[in-house]
Amino acid sequence: MRQTPATPPLPPDKSPYQDIVAAFLDYMTVECGLARNTIFAYARDLKKFCACMDEQEIRSPRRITTRHLMNYLMSLRDGGLAANSSARNLVAVRMFFKFMMAEGEITENVASVIESPKLWKRLPNYLTEEEIDRLLNAPDINTPIGIRDRAILETFYACGARVSEVASLTVDSVQLEMRYVKCYGKGSKERIVPLGRPAAQWIRFYLETVRPDLARASESNQLFLNKRGRGMHRNTLWALVKHYVEEARIRKNVSPHTLRHSFATHLLENGADLRAVQELLGHVSIVTTQIYTHVERDRLKAVHREFHPRGK
Repeated sequence: MRQTPATPPLPPDKSPYQDIVAAFLDYMTVECGLARNTIFAYARDLKKFCACMDEQEIRSPRRITTRHLMNYLMSLRDGGLAANSSARNLVAVRMFFKFMMAEGEITENVASVIESPKLWKRLPNYLTEEEIDRLLNAPDINTPIGIRDRAILETFYACGARVSEVASLTVDSVQLEMRYVKCYGKGSKERIVPLGRPAAQWIRFYLETVRPDLARASESNQLFLNKRGRGMHRNTLWALVKHYVEEARIRKNVSPHTLRHSFATHLLENGADLRAVQELLGHVSIVTTQIYTHVERDRLKAVHREFHPRGK
């Protein structure tokens, strides 16, 4: 069996951080009484951190800025490290900087203002336009339930609505002549979302040919009804989407929220303004909508490559 070394590994030899890291690990061991495995984890994380500072030719802790710390976190992410692991690395760095501040090694704790990578937004999963077409065409429209399901899928994609919003739609909340839907989002906040012509046509077809028969079993005013005439629950809608994803042979992890992400992504890909997408999604803050800015950046890069004289 491999023997565990008596002391944790330190930064490379000749590193200007070697002595202060050793003092920090001693402090965490003796004064704070942290577990041996925790000390080893801190040592490994700080070894990577110090190596990154050496690569950036930052030979003194006093010269480290927030930009250097962000470069370090970006290097972890580019190296394939998960957000949770990056967050653990940042914890070690923050503790290290607190120690250096207390010891007078630095005069400013620049690590205190760095946001945890756990808060970084991952690019949401979305479907391509071709995959959306396959999904929308998956229901068997020769059956009443297939017509209903096509109308449901069209509504999801046309409005970018949450599953709870689609489940709570009533007959009165859909205005087919003016082509808009009144959605009630989080906190019962109302918003008006335009309804594309295909979605409006399928909803109308469902209302005229399918819903009257389903509604005979109850007096529900909800727009989409199950076979017993009751309003469809969000869990049922979730399962419905999953079913048609399989029918369309889409090899992605898709949920109703994926259609909301697809709605926003396709709008931006085709030139929509981020603020307009924010309103359509019902986001209170533009910060929430900014998870889609990768699309805007990619579009701008494509425009630059195509139209700038030296863009290629």
